[in-house]
Amino acid sequence: MSEGLRLPAAEKRELRLGYLRLNDSAPLVMAQELGFYERYGLDVTLEREISWANLRDKLVIADLDAAQMLAPLPIATSLGVGGMRADVITGLALSLNGNAITVSRELATILEQHGGSAEQGARSTALALGRYLSASGTGEPGSKPELTFASAHTFSCHTFFLRLWLQSGGVDPEHDVRIIVLPPEQMVDSLARGIIDGYCVGEPWSTVAVQQGIGAIQATGYELWNNSPEKVLAVTESWHRQHTATHLRLRLALMETCRWLSDPVHRLEAAEVLARPEYLDLPVETLRPALAGALVFSRGGAAHEMPDFHVFGRYQAGFPWRSDGEWLAAQSSALLGKTLSEERCKSLVQQTCRTDLYREAARYLSLPAPATDYRPVNAHSESWEQAPGITLGADHRFEPPF
Repeated sequence: MSEGLRLPAAEKRELRLGYLRLNDSAPLVMAQELGFYERYGLDVTLEREISWANLRDKLVIADLDAAQMLAPLPIATSLGVGGMRADVITGLALSLNGNAITVSRELATILEQHGGSAEQGARSTALALGRYLSASGTGEPGSKPELTFASAHTFSCHTFFLRLWLQSGGVDPEHDVRIIVLPPEQMVDSLARGIIDGYCVGEPWSTVAVQQGIGAIQATGYELWNNSPEKVLAVTESWHRQHTATHLRLRLALMETCRWLSDPVHRLEAAEVLARPEYLDLPVETLRPALAGALVFSRGGAAHEMPDFHVFGRYQAGFPWRSDGEWLAAQSSALLGKTLSEERCKSLVQQTCRTDLYREAARYLSLPAPATDYRPVNAHSESWEQAPGITLGADHRFEPPF
């Protein structure tokens, strides 16, 4: 704690936090296990939810005080999508990256036959899918295979990445395939039963499919956008106004946890904890690969060293960049068939992505924080220094035209 700064008393000690069965719930879980909530005078109950829609709704109606949330959802909720309108904010990102696109073994074999190779990158498999659909269609309605892909939520990086991947292979996500929404933990079973042909989801649900021989990974979210925003700590604006000190203490506890998780050895320890029945209730062998940065794309295949597959504490991962928010807002409004004016977009993101709250917490922890709210894309292929003490990661992003 920074000398000379005294924490204000918490307005509320007992908190209910929501999360999903995903690797990147690690900050919320490990803050409990390591005693960081208690260090900041908070008594936290973690509540596991099945879907992002459930979690969002419970946050909005105040069944939850705060929640792990998909990075685009605070913006989408503020726009009123899905019939649920509320001002939701984030002053802390919880993780970067962590997603993958996985298809059934049958479709994976077809993509290989059409020249696709996950080893050669996301574009290779996307182009193979495009070739397969083109070769299968006669030009008549209904002549192409009817492929169905799933995303964890309409307004999520899963959807945005799935669409980018498809488009990069010449596949029209509106007309050539069908995209539906499923809770993350239902995707593997849906793939096994042939309800869907592929999905984009957070770990460990791609690894589950690989280990069971049901599916094969075709692309990672990191390939589509290096160090993309993934999960954030979300609260409603009204809750924040009533509990500013409690919110600060919660951010501090989670920021300390994310720093702890930046150590690869600690992430292996986290895998052991997350595997327990009260948390993710999955084999530790399923959680370990992605958390260790050693992802296996197909059953029996070699591990791919991907140290940045999950990022919790490095590269200013906790900072809620407004540049990211503006891209997410533009993607969300496009799915609604709308175009946000530049002024409206900036206003919405300024209201939602509270960089001031991150900087406030960073001061208490004597941590450096970015002085600007914007970071570049497609400018760096490796980590770089934005300013003294501010190291950011690679920032390549798939963008049309391809």
